[in-house]
Amino acid sequence: MLDRIKDLAQTLAPRLIEIRRHFHAHPELSGQEYQTSAYVAGVLSSCGLHVKEAVGKTGVVGELTGEGSDRRLLAIRTDMDALPIIEGTGLEFASHQRGIMHACGHDIHTTVGLGTAMVLSQLGAALPGNIRFLFQPAEEIAQGASWMVADGAMAEVNAILSLHVFPTIPGGSVGIRYGALTAASDDLEITIMGESGHGARPHEAVDAIWVAAQVISALQQAISRMQNSLRPVVLTIGKIEGGRASNVIADRVQMVGTVRSLHPETYERLPAWIENIVTGICQTYGAKCQVNYQRGVPSVQNNPALTQLLETAAKEAWGGDRVQILLEPSLGAEDFAVYLKYAPGTMFRLGVGQPGKTNYPLHHPQFEADESAIVTGVVTLAYTAYKYWQNPMAQSTDWQI
Repeated sequence: MLDRIKDLAQTLAPRLIEIRRHFHAHPELSGQEYQTSAYVAGVLSSCGLHVKEAVGKTGVVGELTGEGSDRRLLAIRTDMDALPIIEGTGLEFASHQRGIMHACGHDIHTTVGLGTAMVLSQLGAALPGNIRFLFQPAEEIAQGASWMVADGAMAEVNAILSLHVFPTIPGGSVGIRYGALTAASDDLEITIMGESGHGARPHEAVDAIWVAAQVISALQQAISRMQNSLRPVVLTIGKIEGGRASNVIADRVQMVGTVRSLHPETYERLPAWIENIVTGICQTYGAKCQVNYQRGVPSVQNNPALTQLLETAAKEAWGGDRVQILLEPSLGAEDFAVYLKYAPGTMFRLGVGQPGKTNYPLHHPQFEADESAIVTGVVTLAYTAYKYWQNPMAQSTDWQI
């Protein structure tokens, strides 16, 4: 079966590169993926899948029914949206939409998802079970997965697979991570209320800017002294506003930022911990505060049994030298974690690094991907999906929620 999957993927390779370049040239922002969705739906329909559009606003779901007796449902999720970035690659198929670019590789993801559907749809009676392909919008704003779930995309799903490109891994290689793959990402808004006064007499006022500076310093210092160093936390204040004139003590400062964490217990404690520190600092200096802590997406925690299955499939497909076991998680966030509330799953890194070239990071205006990795992604997903129904580990309780 592996040879057949590889042959089908290689035959489709020119078409898949054409599809990817179309997506790259016509990117769409989060929640606006109308043309992309229509294109995806057309390809899925041509492969004989049952297609449902406008799932999760601009998402697409494709159902592939296997002819085997196993009725369990496996989902494969890929994302479709682009970023508000002016492309600087100079590629002949560079973005036609100025200020919008597939700088995170979602054009590759969508193409791999379509390629996987195209390959598996040709297996016929050799496909033991059912597969649901989720083409998700709005990953970049961490909303699309929740939209898809709200529209029933995870109903009756027993397990889910996904991927994300990574430029620091050589093109055609696969990176596998057990446990935490990405961090939880939350939003933080802090408002400091002081008392205005003349800049020449700060002792008669409560300087909200100075108090805000104490809050920022205290939070950063407290992370290093009060949080377990083996359970990392990253708190970034990305924007601060306050004050009206150079000689007027500011009476109000607003700060917004992000909080990243990996460990579930730390994740649960952070809102109260941050609010206690901010409140304590403000009380010390006579200010008042409001702390608004908004949950974003949780950490992607890869299921051990599914990850083992993925590693086995990847090594059988490509050999051990093209499969990396990733020792460190990323503190980036991924709303794939939302699906994991409803079914066990795993996400792998698809290497797109190009030898002999500068491999710019994700979200960079000069980010480029090795297109040969598309076939690697298709084969890895398709073969892992096939093995899902073949492996006796599928009966283990480790596969349950």
